[in-house]
Amino acid sequence: MKPTVAIVDIDSYSEALNIIGGINDLNLPDKNLTIKVGIYNTETKICTTVKTLNSIIKSFNKALDIKVVESDSGAGLGLDRLKIWEACYNNRITPFNLSNDEITRDVNVAGEVNPLSHVLFKPNVFISTHVPRRYENTGDEDMMNMGSIIKNLLGLIPDTKKFRFHKKLPNALLDMYEAIGGIDLAILDGTQVYLGRETERTTTSPKILVVGKDAFAVEAVGAYLVGFEPTEMPILQEAAKRGLGEIDIKRINIVGDTSEPKNMISQAFQNLIK
Repeated sequence: MKPTVAIVDIDSYSEALNIIGGINDLNLPDKNLTIKVGIYNTETKICTTVKTLNSIIKSFNKALDIKVVESDSGAGLGLDRLKIWEACYNNRITPFNLSNDEITRDVNVAGEVNPLSHVLFKPNVFISTHVPRRYENTGDEDMMNMGSIIKNLLGLIPDTKKFRFHKKLPNALLDMYEAIGGIDLAILDGTQVYLGRETERTTTSPKILVVGKDAFAVEAVGAYLVGFEPTEMPILQEAAKRGLGEIDIKRINIVGDTSEPKNMISQAFQNLIK
């Protein structure tokens, strides 16, 4: 059966959930929710918006405990960077620094053992949310087309020297994906799409959400929208070898328009590289 990926207007998150079959199997009082947001440098604000994060949180109205998580990195402490979403927090929804957790499980990540936070593992529901993005000629070819949803998992490493995995990123990310039991829901927030080239960067605003339960299908659709061929991306090629999800656009049931946002993103990127 083809996985379904919904592309909807930025205000239509609930519609996206209906398209992909709902989240009744995930939104349960006996399942806590862990949301891995992606943010490196808070000055760039290349991340899921407060509005979209609030929509995600509201859809999980039965979860008794919701943690929005990040780890320490070279750009700063996890809790400091999570302040971008402070409007979302309350007694039930809290920021959580993966680097400070004392309850961990050792996981083999690309040949080395790393202690991952207990909040990442099942039976917790795990969501990965980030923005569609594309890098070009950045000087680090290994990082150029690693996507967003799966690349977001690098932040599960609790220490700040995450760069050591850059040369073996597909294996590192997928080792963690498998260890935590996968991603239950993937959301690309296309309020803004990030495009980078060398020291230049720009954004464009298709104002869409890309949502699905097959994280690799969502990653593939996001990659397609920013101009990559998903089946040529190292991270998705390795996922296909491991049988983890669908990466071929032709085998994904895409509900929604791809042409308009793809054209908008392509034009913004062409303007950047002129």
